[in-house]
Amino acid sequence: MSNLRNIIVGQSGGPTSVINSSLAGVYKTAKERGFHKVYGMLHGVQGFLDEKYVDLSTQIHTDMDIELLKRTPSAFLGSCRYKLPEIHEDPDIYEKIFHILDKLEIEAFIYIGGNDSMDTIKKLSDYAIIKGHPQKFLGVPKTIDNDLALTDHTPGFGSAAKYIAASTKEVIRDALGLSYNKENITILEIMGRNAGWLTGATALAKTEECSGPDLIYLPELTFDMDKFLKKVQKLIKQKPNLVIAVSEGIRLADNRYVCELSGGPDYVDAFGHKQLQGTAAYLATFLGAEIGCKTRSIEFSTLQRSASHMASRTDIDEAFMVGGAAVKAADEGDTGKMVVIDRVSDDPYMSTAGIYDVHRIANNEKLVPREWVNKEGDFVTEDFIDYVKPLIQGDYAPFMVNGLPQHLVLDLDKK
Repeated sequence: MSNLRNIIVGQSGGPTSVINSSLAGVYKTAKERGFHKVYGMLHGVQGFLDEKYVDLSTQIHTDMDIELLKRTPSAFLGSCRYKLPEIHEDPDIYEKIFHILDKLEIEAFIYIGGNDSMDTIKKLSDYAIIKGHPQKFLGVPKTIDNDLALTDHTPGFGSAAKYIAASTKEVIRDALGLSYNKENITILEIMGRNAGWLTGATALAKTEECSGPDLIYLPELTFDMDKFLKKVQKLIKQKPNLVIAVSEGIRLADNRYVCELSGGPDYVDAFGHKQLQGTAAYLATFLGAEIGCKTRSIEFSTLQRSASHMASRTDIDEAFMVGGAAVKAADEGDTGKMVVIDRVSDDPYMSTAGIYDVHRIANNEKLVPREWVNKEGDFVTEDFIDYVKPLIQGDYAPFMVNGLPQHLVLDLDKK
């Protein structure tokens, strides 16, 4: 390799409203630390295998572009859900990846993603060490699910929690407006396959002027249909208007997802994850039939991860911080690591970037602690709320054009 110092960065998995702030942190820090070129993989490692990448200096020209990128939702470079095979299963793929890295004279490979993305960093760094390749491999945390191990929380979670809490308040206000002499039940479906961090965030809707959701069910605990029905029947006699939050991944004692009771789609992705949808719709139909009142279901779906207009300032700043920290770590010789967020204090809230061996993180899930859920298993505790509340604070005003937020968009025609 020559004395040129190039770096490449990719984005993987489900996007967030702040994933591009991490990208901005990578780009800005790489330029400040003297890297010659900063390449961006188009659609993660899957696109990289097809030699799809772009010189980011053709896309980001000014500090204003950096600020616009920080406020842009989804994956600026495009994302993917691609599972690298084990090294012994297909060594040719690894040879191809390192051939491209050598051709581009890459010194550091940065991957922004969640659990499955950290598996990619683990495999590539292991292969580099085994074969004696000089490249450094660093992971940058990203997931609204907040389920990565060892980091206090993940970039993307705070903004999603902020959107979910705000939307829950608005749904409650809407439901109250139509509650005169009518029993009404609203079921909110929140993302979360195995971890209920996002669903628990609906509890933040309980404020001075809002009662918040009445029940919250997380996937960490077994969901009991009979117990659920009895609880709702009891509450509806006391309060004619109920709002209930459920994780998409709540399961029955026999390990079936509740959404499977409706006979939904059986799509499974490359990582073996079933597509989950229809949990709230099934429960709303179930309660309507059993109780005989009006019910409705609301899936926040992709809105909870793409609502950059509701992004938390804390979240954007920390996403930028961990992107920059990954470049710094690679520049100083680290590899096979993921940057984490360490909480320094709660009041005032302060955090800093740390770094851990990716082998301790990849394929491990951080779940909501049992002690942060009430004894009945249908609401979160004050400890949970105290943990999340600092992460939703502040905002970055969007750059508005003709009444709508402006975004930075990839333009491959730029030279």
